[in-house]
Amino acid sequence: MMFFAGAVQTVLVMGFWIAELLGRAGLWPSLPLAIAATWAHAFLMLFGLFPFFIFGFLFTVYPRWMGAPVVPVSRYIAAFGLLAAGMILFYAGLFTSRTILALALVLQLAGWGVTLYALLAVYRQAARHGPHERLLNLALAAGMAGVACFLVGVVWQAPLAFVLAREFGLWLFLVPVVFLVAHRMIPFFSQSALINYIMVRPDWGPPLMLLCVVGHALLDLTGLSAWRFLADAPLAIAALHHSWIWQFRRSFHARLLAMLHIAFLWLGVGMTLYTVQSLTLLVTGVDYFGRVPLHALGIGFLTGMVVAMVSRVTLGHSGRLLQANDLTWRVLFGVNIAAILRIMAEFAPGTVGGMLNALAAVTWLASFLLWGWLYAPMYLRPRVDRQPG
Repeated sequence: MMFFAGAVQTVLVMGFWIAELLGRAGLWPSLPLAIAATWAHAFLMLFGLFPFFIFGFLFTVYPRWMGAPVVPVSRYIAAFGLLAAGMILFYAGLFTSRTILALALVLQLAGWGVTLYALLAVYRQAARHGPHERLLNLALAAGMAGVACFLVGVVWQAPLAFVLAREFGLWLFLVPVVFLVAHRMIPFFSQSALINYIMVRPDWGPPLMLLCVVGHALLDLTGLSAWRFLADAPLAIAALHHSWIWQFRRSFHARLLAMLHIAFLWLGVGMTLYTVQSLTLLVTGVDYFGRVPLHALGIGFLTGMVVAMVSRVTLGHSGRLLQANDLTWRVLFGVNIAAILRIMAEFAPGTVGGMLNALAAVTWLASFLLWGWLYAPMYLRPRVDRQPG
């Protein structure tokens, strides 16, 4: 149910943003919104889309990773109900009033609370747990704090609260969660798919990542963006090193595995761009890159990992072969094209930049319409192998 809601959100979130972009272009009146469209877009991307996939995945794998009892049905249904109701009300409030928007965020917080309670209960009952689970718990709590910050921003119209929500949502929640899941699962999947593959998970990877993302957020919030390279460069080097030791080149023997490796490579690319942006700002005092690194990270890495990981999990848990068909492969290709188009838009002047921005959004939407057409029905049907689940 979480994955189904996430699949719906991949379309609705970008549909909203395309409507906003076309309104800015003068094709129709701009959308009358209760808050600034940019902040609405930020919330939907950070907290309205990825969490459904993350929670659905963790509800499934936490008990398996730690040898603990499964999450009771009542808890994940309650979490889903609150989160889904919160998102429906969020869309309603976005076009009506901040009061309804605030109520939607309260529901969202309640959904996060149930989710954290359910996952921490698994953690407490576990026969074993390691650094991945401990850091994931912290990252999920940071995500909930980000939603709370956004609620403060809506109620008191406080710009700083929106900024805090963005920093918590991206750097303390999404990047750590996706990195940690990749750190645990990519070597495991690679060992399953490749002959004579030696599984390597550098123990220093997660703590270094945590140090870097916290450093990036703090430097951003304190107005020291020119010095962000101190946090960004180590993470860029670490990410590219992980891609190398995980044998990126060999991954193309299996498309479904290659999708994970391609998406993870974008983390190294994105953090390299952040590093160059910071150094350029330090030397020249001018930011030539704008949102280029952000969209390399957000579309290339985070969204690419969703396509790759969720496709694999969906196929496995619906009893299908772990093989990416042509359509699945093209969806990841479309997401990568969307990332490149959005990066190009940042460097293009005026109208051309706006057109490339809109084209990137349309490419995203088309890719996920195809992905949803293929995968969403799998969430509504029994497993094809007639096994429970």
